[in-house]
Amino acid sequence: MTTYLAGRVASVLLSLIVASIAIFLIMEVLPGDPAQFILGMNAQPDTLAALRAQLGLDAPPLMRYFSWMLGMLHGDFGTSYTYRVPVAELIVQRIGVSLPLAGLSLALTLIIAFPAGILAAARRNSKTDFAVSAITQFGVAVPNFWFAIILVYIFAVTLHWFSAGGFPGWDKGFWQGLRALILPSIALALPQASILARVMRSALLDTLEEDYIRTARARGLSRAATLWRHAVRNALIPVLTIVGLQFAFLLAGGIIIENVFFLPGLGRLVFQGITQRDLIVVKSVVMLLVFAVILVNFLVDLSYLVVDPRLRRRA
Repeated sequence: MTTYLAGRVASVLLSLIVASIAIFLIMEVLPGDPAQFILGMNAQPDTLAALRAQLGLDAPPLMRYFSWMLGMLHGDFGTSYTYRVPVAELIVQRIGVSLPLAGLSLALTLIIAFPAGILAAARRNSKTDFAVSAITQFGVAVPNFWFAIILVYIFAVTLHWFSAGGFPGWDKGFWQGLRALILPSIALALPQASILARVMRSALLDTLEEDYIRTARARGLSRAATLWRHAVRNALIPVLTIVGLQFAFLLAGGIIIENVFFLPGLGRLVFQGITQRDLIVVKSVVMLLVFAVILVNFLVDLSYLVVDPRLRRRA
């Protein structure tokens, strides 16, 4: 077990190093000069040179890379070119929106997908199965921003139950903040729930065909007991993989939804950083999101050991 964990930790560290190099190189080859963007096209060369020196853009790329990495290891993500405040401060402000949004979306995804997938597998080839398959196929095919627009039209414009966008802040009250995240989380959760329900159904159907399931049924165990005590747990490994990927997507991939609902989250911060050529913000936030994705996948790998005793013995 110790060797297995050491190998996984080494894999995580290697992935982070490779990802940091790739992110830095991509930022380096992007066209445009942040100093030119800040000062405008008519800026004088000496003024541009002074600003590049102030921002640290005149240093060699290798030195800037190591300076950036060492700073992040100490919690210093640099200073935003546009806002002139530490990037860490911007991240702390925005993650208070993105993290609850991702958590709420994932909770809704699990609440919808698990019962739907299990019900469809338990009633294979029935009208219920066909209905669940049709609904999930629709959910997979339709993009989340379309769901967002429909939700805004129905619940904000027509019924006036929710606001069409914006975030009041958690200091205005927990319910006010949560209320602002309900429609965005539903828009994010519906396509992901459709994907997860289909994976759950497929994994459960494969498990129900195993010999030990037939043996359990032959020994007199009821279909419901066989389903819940044996089949569901053994079908969880592919489902956990998808759940881990979905949480990473919900945390890092909500850029469109955050822009539709004008939410001040990490996705919108990355979008603003790209449009404003604030490369230090883009690099740092993307690296933080990559770390979150790798960490979630690492935790999913560890969860396999909890779900499947065979993997514990191999480890």
